[in-house]
Amino acid sequence: MGLAGDLERDDYDEFQFLQGHAEWAGLPWRGRPEVARESVEVDGRPVSLVRWGHGEPELVLLHGAGQNAHTWDTFAMAVGRPSVAIDLPGHGRSGWRDDRDYSPATNATAIAPVIDEVAPAAAAIVGMSLGGLTTLRISGLRPDLVRAAVIVDITPGVRRADDNGTPRPPVPMQLMRGPRSFESFEAILHATHETMPHRTPESLIPGLRHNAQRFDDGSWGWRYDELWREGDSPRDSTHIWDDVEAFKAPAMFVKGAASPVMTDEAIEELRRRLPAARIEVVDGAGHAVQNDKPLQLASLVEDFLR
Repeated sequence: MGLAGDLERDDYDEFQFLQGHAEWAGLPWRGRPEVARESVEVDGRPVSLVRWGHGEPELVLLHGAGQNAHTWDTFAMAVGRPSVAIDLPGHGRSGWRDDRDYSPATNATAIAPVIDEVAPAAAAIVGMSLGGLTTLRISGLRPDLVRAAVIVDITPGVRRADDNGTPRPPVPMQLMRGPRSFESFEAILHATHETMPHRTPESLIPGLRHNAQRFDDGSWGWRYDELWREGDSPRDSTHIWDDVEAFKAPAMFVKGAASPVMTDEAIEELRRRLPAARIEVVDGAGHAVQNDKPLQLASLVEDFLR
């Protein structure tokens, strides 16, 4: 399966897939929306972002582990508000850390000053998975930046009596724990398709192209850093329950109905720690609700903000 056009170019047009996303979602297409790539330096490292629309951003969008800002493309077009989608450290076009520490706490210290600079008056932060935990940690670090939060398919970890208290990774890690180098784009596409057999290879190309890069020797690899290595212990996020319990702003947690990540025990703990939280379940969505059901998520966010 060959690649069409200039997708293998290092300077490919990263916004060329927007019309296809809109047509897939049933959104009207009136030409490319106002969208641009920007970068902010934090502690000597670039933090990259995609800015949607003009004027003061109303939403800040934070993706999950192994993703990047483009995971929000269809959602951003659907919600139609000025927004900034930020590449977390070690992801997308943001800088990598020598210590490979991409925990929510470390992310929060890098992302808070970016929000302070580019979206200080945002109405809400929408964070998915790792981005959701990062949002909760930002709320503890800089509560003035989190006027409301939409947390997509994640809660802090829940310890279980039957696993000796060992924290569990929140999502399957087949790709992130797999090979880092592939001989061609077709090879990395094949590896991705094996983990998502319900999708056609062609449907995976746009997201994968954003998340893959070609190296000087012609091989291909991930655009995100090596988040986990063999022997690494899952990071313990149970301490972020303290941020949940201290959260004062409006909060909505959105679970993908087909996702195993937000367990019944986690939701029970959430209701105990933050009784005022709104909890929604999106039918037909897995872990990445913004990819599976972007219009439904946009509708929930609009209703929540009202």
